[in-house]
Amino acid sequence: MERSNHTATEFILVGFTTDPTMQLVLFAVFLGVYSLTVVGNTSLMVLICKDSRLHTPMYFFIGNLSFLDLWYSTVYTPKILMTCISEDKSISFAGCVCQFFFSAGLAYSECYLLAAMAYDRYMAISKPLLYSQAMSVKLCASLVVSSYLGGFTNSSIITKRTFALNFCSGNVIDDFFCDLLPLVKLACGKKDGYQTVLYFLLASNVITPTVLILASYLFIIATILRIRSTQGRLKAFSTCSSHLISVTLYYGSILYIYSRPQSSYSLDRDKIVSTFYTVVFPMLNPMIYSLRNKDVKEALDKLIK
Repeated sequence: MERSNHTATEFILVGFTTDPTMQLVLFAVFLGVYSLTVVGNTSLMVLICKDSRLHTPMYFFIGNLSFLDLWYSTVYTPKILMTCISEDKSISFAGCVCQFFFSAGLAYSECYLLAAMAYDRYMAISKPLLYSQAMSVKLCASLVVSSYLGGFTNSSIITKRTFALNFCSGNVIDDFFCDLLPLVKLACGKKDGYQTVLYFLLASNVITPTVLILASYLFIIATILRIRSTQGRLKAFSTCSSHLISVTLYYGSILYIYSRPQSSYSLDRDKIVSTFYTVVFPMLNPMIYSLRNKDVKEALDKLIK
């Protein structure tokens, strides 16, 4: 990638704190969270591959979500752990570009994948007789591939535009990873065109999937309300409750960070929110989709026995 007129060859990641004791505490916390993320997502992928009862469109998407979350967390956490225990807080320019590219690509891909999962739940509840035929293996695979293709295509655009900015305000990033908002704060010069691209990508990668998800759930709610028995309504709602929780947590934090006016940005507060969707959320997803899921519990018991 062609560099802009900046003089920085590396960036300094401030992280969360400069207190050595707190850094060790944070190291232990992030190591524990990352270990649970790896174990939880890997176990869920293995269960889905091994148990034939889980070879359905819903679990196909859940397995891909676990793979994406595992990859997503790995983009951030190893560098966070090194920053906590090392006096060297720097990250090379190329390393920052790579981290930014993969973090944006995976974040955008997850937005699209969650929208695809909402469509899957819509088909399962609103059109159960046509579900198996409509959600074919080819369609499911196409939706997953399209999610990654759309995510990383848009990531290429925003990465190129971001690192073409003139970073003339220093090289200290007040965050624990190479995120968009702290990098923009280091840039100077004309940024009107950049803001236009940023709003376009926000609309295409976050707002559009959000609208598709809301539309899917409006149809789902309409279908559930037509079910006469209370037990039938609860059973129908339970099939999409895990996805609804996942969407609310992920999109809530993303929209909070990137859809506010610049005057309301607070890097200290945003660090906490960013930690949630980059590190904590990938750990929670396997729990959300498995703790209340009878099929996953039975598959786990079978695998252990």
